[in-house]
Amino acid sequence: MKSVEDYLSGQVLLIDKPLDWTSFQVVNKLRWEIKQAFKLKKIKVGHAGTLDPLATGLLIICTGKMTKQIDTFQAQEKEYTGTITLGSTTPSFDLETEINETFPIEHISEALIQETTKQFIGDIQQFPPVFSALKKDGKRLYEFARAGENVDIKARSVSISEFEIIDIDMSNSQSTGAIKVDFRVVCSKGTYIRSLANDFGKSLSSGAHLSALRRTKIGAFDVADAISIDTFISSLKD
Repeated sequence: MKSVEDYLSGQVLLIDKPLDWTSFQVVNKLRWEIKQAFKLKKIKVGHAGTLDPLATGLLIICTGKMTKQIDTFQAQEKEYTGTITLGSTTPSFDLETEINETFPIEHISEALIQETTKQFIGDIQQFPPVFSALKKDGKRLYEFARAGENVDIKARSVSISEFEIIDIDMSNSQSTGAIKVDFRVVCSKGTYIRSLANDFGKSLSSGAHLSALRRTKIGAFDVADAISIDTFISSLKD
């Protein structure tokens, strides 16, 4: 069991973020549990890289003096796995919002999907989703989006070192109008996988949205070494 001095001097906690939790909620929960366990009035706790509520996986949580290392961790390369659904788009580029448009998929083959990934390897320009926490003029982009206001978003340069197709499910494509594509991506800080899914659909002369996402690595840190929120809370009581 770690002591209060351990948490104050600084810890790096690997948490497997559950579905529907925001990264901010995880930080708040862990901070509250640490304060309760050690009767602290305050302690610094922060995360090294936001995960969307609909994403799961590796979240690096830093406590005490280790919060000074957050920028270092955030800058490291990240790995994700997930599913892109071809044939329809959503305003948020994922399942946070409802499908707003459908597209043909009859022309899409497994070979075309594999070939199209090559367009996204290397340094690319990417537009962040309008449903994101990025700020413009002091407001979060999602605030403009939810208010139905148009906002000019500039493209950003990001780097994708690996884009691997793991599985392609076309079994029900005729009845559902959808093709499910499981993938693995290794990318730089600032890459939006939702935007990658949206752009991937466009490159296939169709549409697409992200239907599942899991962060598996940040630098040398692996989700295989991460623990659940409940397991962490239990460790405070041991």
